[in-house]
Parts: sequence; structure tokens; C-alpha cells
Amino acid sequence: MLKADLELLNYNYTIPDRLIAQKPVLNRQDSRLFVVDRTIGKFSHKKFSDIIEYFKCGDCVILNETKVVPSRIFGEKCSGGKVELLFLDPCQEEKEYKVLIKPFIGAGKKVYFKNGYKCEVISKDENGKTLVKFNKSNILPFLQEYGVMPLPPYIDRKKGLAVELSEFDKKRYQTVYAKNTGAIAAPTAGLHFTDEILDSLKNKGVSIAKLTLHVGWGTFKPITSDNLDNHNMLPEKFFLTKENAKIINNSIKNNKKVVAVGTTSTRAIESIANFVGFTDNGKTFIKEFSGETSIFIYPRYKFKIINTLITNLHLPKSTPLMMASAFSSRTLMLKAYEEAISTEYRFFSYGDSMLIL
Repeated sequence: MLKADLELLNYNYTIPDRLIAQKPVLNRQDSRLFVVDRTIGKFSHKKFSDIIEYFKCGDCVILNETKVVPSRIFGEKCSGGKVELLFLDPCQEEKEYKVLIKPFIGAGKKVYFKNGYKCEVISKDENGKTLVKFNKSNILPFLQEYGVMPLPPYIDRKKGLAVELSEFDKKRYQTVYAKNTGAIAAPTAGLHFTDEILDSLKNKGVSIAKLTLHVGWGTFKPITSDNLDNHNMLPEKFFLTKENAKIINNSIKNNKKVVAVGTTSTRAIESIANFVGFTDNGKTFIKEFSGETSIFIYPRYKFKIINTLITNLHLPKSTPLMMASAFSSRTLMLKAYEEAISTEYRFFSYGDSMLIL
């Protein structure tokens, strides 16, 4: 590892606005697939539906079954001014919630919503999170009906587009296998999968393991320190069952591919290896586990379980880009991104896919 690998400025690159995907392709499986062979530094260009050819019987693909909550809602101040709230833990059942609020209003101010819902601002912490108290508990059913998907700001949903495209985003900013409600962002590497692709993998003898990590604000919180060693991730809840740990361990035992679909699946599996992993004949295995993780994977990290990664094309200076760089190398990733830009791949959450072998 080089000293340069720890410096934030070395994860920057310039991308034309036209390559930032504002909507996904019509059919999930038609996304492009940028294939990186990290052992020889070779790149290949495919369609996502071609991904099946890279896996064999006995390999294991790990999916994150978290389900995104439409956790953005719009309300009004007493004056009629518009206010937007993003819930950071929408599944709790109390009346007090941590949110991001825009524009910020001071403590004691109230915001009014549909169906008689209202909240009062209690306080704001140094990280920008605001504590609000609602007049009703269990906000989740309200969000499911009236909330919009918490798309990142580089996807234009201004001037009414968030509401206009709400039903579209509720379908497409969600994996086809989403099951366990709790995320405020999608595990975007999984957005390209279809039921047909998953069935084809199973028919080929590829095992499918499932876990849940509820993607939170911490995955996307900007890094403010110039040195990566000084960045702290916010905790995210996750769990893996005994049955799925067994599926993963079987592929490890037989020296097969252990494929993480996304940086969230990677963070969960590698966290479990760090928390309760055990070795046998020089190999690391895992057990069932539930808890929280604040793991930050960047160059210098030694992967214990994952040996293949499916991911998207990530923002400059972002923690997912740093994980991809840890898995391959920073120089190889930046070289790959340079080629992806020159060949006009679609970037970020609604963009194209990358397979790192």
C-alpha cells in the first residue's frame, strides 16, 4: 500500500454530467457490465445479462435483501413554506425520529403533513441530524403511502419530479429480491438482477446466499478528512442467518468464488468475519450473526471472505469507490473509471455495473 492510497484527493476524478444516470435502463438486465480482471489488469465490456458466464457450479452469490423505505416526505411550516424530511431510521415505532431536514428550522418550530401528521423540531447535533417529535407513533405506514424514495441528490427530482416519478422510483430503486424493510438507500449493485438471471444462476449450480444490511446515511456521508485513517463510518444494522452462513462456508471450503453483490453485502460479510470468523485449515469461515457495523474498507484492508465483487460506478471521493480500490487497487480502479468515461458508461445509482474478478 502506498501513502497516496490514504489521501482523499487521490480518489477524485471528473465525470461529464451527461454520464450521471437520471433513470435506469428500460430492462434491468440490459445495463452494461464493465468487467475488471484484477489479476492481469484486463478490461472487458459486456451486458449485465452476460454475468452468468463468469460463474460456475459451486460458486456463491451473496445478495442484500434490505428493502428501501420511501423515507422522504414534504411538509409545510406555519407560514406555508415547504420543508423536506429524510428519516434516518424510519422503522422505529416511537414518536421521536432522527431526520435530515431541509431547509433547517429551529427548535420549537413545527412542520405539518397530510392526514393530520405534524412534528416539532427538538434539537440538531453536530453531524447535521435533527431530532423531531411527531404527534403520532409508528411513522412507517404513513411513509409507505405518502413518502418518496430517498434518491441521491445527483438524480434530479426537483420541481415536482420526486412526486411525479414516485411510483416509478418505488419500483426501480428497489431490487427484485428486496424483502426486509429498513434501508434509506438501495444496494444499487443489485438493481441489475432479474428473477430470470437469478434462476439461470441457480440452474447452473450457483448458490444464492442472502443477508440483510439496512443501508443508512453513513454509507454516503461525505468524507471530510484529508486522510482516510481519520474517517469514521456511521453504524448500520445487519444480520446473517445460520442457513446462509452455511451456504457461504460451503463455497469457501471448496475454493469457489464467493461473490458479494454490492459494497453493502461486502461490509456485512467482512464484518462478520471480523466479529465471529474462525479459521480451519488456513481458511476463514463465518457464523450467523446480527448486530451493527461501522467498518470502513479502504486500501490496506485484507479481505477475509469475498473474492469477487459486483458493484456500480461510484462517486468521486466516496467510500464505495475506496472499497473497490481496496479490492483491486486504486490505480487500477481509476484507470477503469477513465475507460468507463471514455466509452460512456452510465454512472452512479441508476447507472451501469462492474464485475471485479
